[in-house]
Amino acid sequence: MLVFIIWDMDPRVYTLKIFGSEWPIAWYSLLFAASFLCGQQVMRYVYKREHKPVADVEILTLYVVMATVVGARLGHYLFYEWELLISAPGQWFKSMVSLPFRGLASHGATLAILVALYLYSRKRSGQRFLWVVDRMVIVASLSGVLIRLGNLMNSEIYGKPTNLPWGFVFVRETDPELLPIVPRHPTQVYEALFCVVLLGLTGYLWKQKRHQLPEGFITGVFLVLLFSFRFLVEFLKTSQESFENSLALNMGQLLSIPVVLTGIVILILVNKKSGPVLMAKG
Repeated sequence: MLVFIIWDMDPRVYTLKIFGSEWPIAWYSLLFAASFLCGQQVMRYVYKREHKPVADVEILTLYVVMATVVGARLGHYLFYEWELLISAPGQWFKSMVSLPFRGLASHGATLAILVALYLYSRKRSGQRFLWVVDRMVIVASLSGVLIRLGNLMNSEIYGKPTNLPWGFVFVRETDPELLPIVPRHPTQVYEALFCVVLLGLTGYLWKQKRHQLPEGFITGVFLVLLFSFRFLVEFLKTSQESFENSLALNMGQLLSIPVVLTGIVILILVNKKSGPVLMAKG
């Protein structure tokens, strides 16, 4: 008899009752917030080590928080529910700003964060755009771990059915199109573990090799590895929206391809500018 992992986690940590109203506190919300708080501490450490104004981290965090929320929400509607932009723009805006947020696109957040970091770097001497991004990808790796764990706690963004012994039976599966409940690939766990690897790699490159590597190298490596993995793991995932069932590649894969190509271009350009990285002294 095959043994699987039964996953019946309540997505709520606690429910506050205030004046007769219930305010649920979700694991996802706590982990999402923790990604910013922990990321801020990481950047404070980085700025101290590199003798940059630590006070700037507060401003940097504000840029990133705003870009993440707006980019992820807007990206969801642009990439997955664009029909609302045409048929009911008023309803789209209302849905976008309503709480709780349902529907966040990591590709939208990535693009918005890059724009925000560019705007931030323009106003900070000694903090060039690629310099900042090379360090922020460490934070992004950590955030990826926490957010995917949040998806796991929500029993969402899981994979297709599997007979592998580490398959998860998501008891709280609510999508009628995915019933009956069967063991599935825990793709949230796959992505969280890969982000742990990226966290170790980007942290190592920054701590041990930053003086040898050209600006942009860590960013290029991060983009290529993360979104190549995202492209591959999407083969194991269920479709986020029904329209993806008719596509040869799903939306997550289509959006990952240009990001991987961007990472490759960055690596080529920084390598040409500074010479072969492997020939760096030290």
